[in-house]
Amino acid sequence: MQRSVVLNIVGLTGRHIGANTPNIAAYMVAMPEIVIKPAFPALTCTAQATYLTGNSVSGHGIVANGWYSRQLAEHQFWKQSNHLVEGPKLWEVLKESDPDFTCAKVFWWYNMYSSADFSITPRPIYPPDGRKVFDVYTNPMGMREEIKADLGPFPFPSFWGPNSGIKSTQWIAKSAKWIERKNSPSLSLVYLPHLDYCLQKFGPDHPEVAKELKAIDGVFKDLLDFYVSRDVKVVVLSEYGITPVNKPVHLNRIFRGKGWLTIKDELGKEMIDLGASKAFAIADHQVAHIYLNDASLHDEVLEVVRSTEGVGQVISGVELDQLELRHDRAGDMIAVSDESSWFTYYFWEDDQLAPDYARCVDIHRKPGYDPVELFFDPEIKFKLLKLAMKFSRKKLGFRYLMDLIPLKAEMIGGSHGRIPESKDDWPILIGDFPEKLSEDEFVEARDVFHLLVQHCQAKTLSDT
Repeated sequence: MQRSVVLNIVGLTGRHIGANTPNIAAYMVAMPEIVIKPAFPALTCTAQATYLTGNSVSGHGIVANGWYSRQLAEHQFWKQSNHLVEGPKLWEVLKESDPDFTCAKVFWWYNMYSSADFSITPRPIYPPDGRKVFDVYTNPMGMREEIKADLGPFPFPSFWGPNSGIKSTQWIAKSAKWIERKNSPSLSLVYLPHLDYCLQKFGPDHPEVAKELKAIDGVFKDLLDFYVSRDVKVVVLSEYGITPVNKPVHLNRIFRGKGWLTIKDELGKEMIDLGASKAFAIADHQVAHIYLNDASLHDEVLEVVRSTEGVGQVISGVELDQLELRHDRAGDMIAVSDESSWFTYYFWEDDQLAPDYARCVDIHRKPGYDPVELFFDPEIKFKLLKLAMKFSRKKLGFRYLMDLIPLKAEMIGGSHGRIPESKDDWPILIGDFPEKLSEDEFVEARDVFHLLVQHCQAKTLSDT
């Protein structure tokens, strides 16, 4: 086996590689670049599951970053158990051909209770008094305290939320190096999320993006030099491209107007009761799984969604089978936005009645993905003072609510999930691979699995 590392630079596409990424650009000159047709939906969890199993959604079951559980009658977002991913994983296949093969999975998703030899993933602690304590989960378990002692605590606020930034990606890179020094795994899978933040907040064409490209390029150079010095082959991979958007689409508000949602009052705030609703959408970037508890509404819901401004496509019926999207977790139909739009989870009509979690970073309670969590509410006066008061209550052991997030979906500048029109916005694979593709050629997302197997088994360009 050839020792390898896969650096998953989220959001990296051909259009971003250039003057602001000199180190990545130089590596792309030295190694072949392969353009990947994105997995669909083009979302973190679906893309990773496709790369690591070589299967479609119907095969691995990861229909999005979250879905509605018909058995539990509740939504499930950002779950961590690797048992959710169906089918043999990349490292399991490689271990079959070489029992001495080992794999480190560094911040890739579905990273708990995995058969990978070494794992580290974000995992807060939720004490019964309502607090949220930032932490990580590791396998082996003893690695958790060792790595925190050496690197310090994981900078969780920099990983997601209004303070998202390069510090979390730098810490992840350090943890990958720490695991490499201690264990020398045959394969390291390293997730570097930094570009995900600025590209969604501002859009790919915003001037702010340049400095963030330089920041991730610096992290890449540090990791490249480190792994090359240890005779580890470096692969660069991305999951999707983020394209400009300017129109949020509120499907659940439309469904509410049709009388299909059941809304429950809880202490003066509105909550959506998914199990009692006739039809609802679980929104995830530019894709929304639409579930029907009343099957007789199928045709009416389909027509309403198709006629909604900002919807580019609705997949239903036999198309779900043809596109290999049918699964017990999938919606009865799947809405895909047009290129300039994306879907919110919003279901309230009056912001004063929005649920308390709406103004918080609360990725598990929200029945859909909320990129607006990347912003502080610009209408909050004396923001730093309010934030300090919240942290004071936390330190003193009092209950507190970090209600600092705006309810302004139009602030979002970039999104993903649909297949972009231009290949310049498709993900890429850079490394020592035997494939020699022309500029117009590409590989399917599921082919990445087979390319990585070949790479680890030393079937590379240098061997041909």
